[in-house]
Amino acid sequence: MTVTGIITALIVGLIIGALGRLVVPGKQNIPIWLTIVVGIVAALLGTVIARATGVADTKGVDWIELLFQVVLAAVGVALVAGVGSRRRITR
Repeated sequence: MTVTGIITALIVGLIIGALGRLVVPGKQNIPIWLTIVVGIVAALLGTVIARATGVADTKGVDWIELLFQVVLAAVGVALVAGVGSRRRITR
């Protein structure tokens, strides 16, 4: 992965985090910076999974890779929001 690829993944991660948050139903009481971090991690993991399965290099937009990334971001946002709500309940 090149420097350009990493910068692109970070920018895409910002967008992926927002999309992941939109996909999860209900209100998530997590800060925006945490959503961005989840999106960046999901973008990087989604790219790794897409490359491992051989669907990352296609002509045009890599829709399957994007789908992997958004699903991972939605799962990550749901997990982080769930952990955060449990901490507030138990206090």
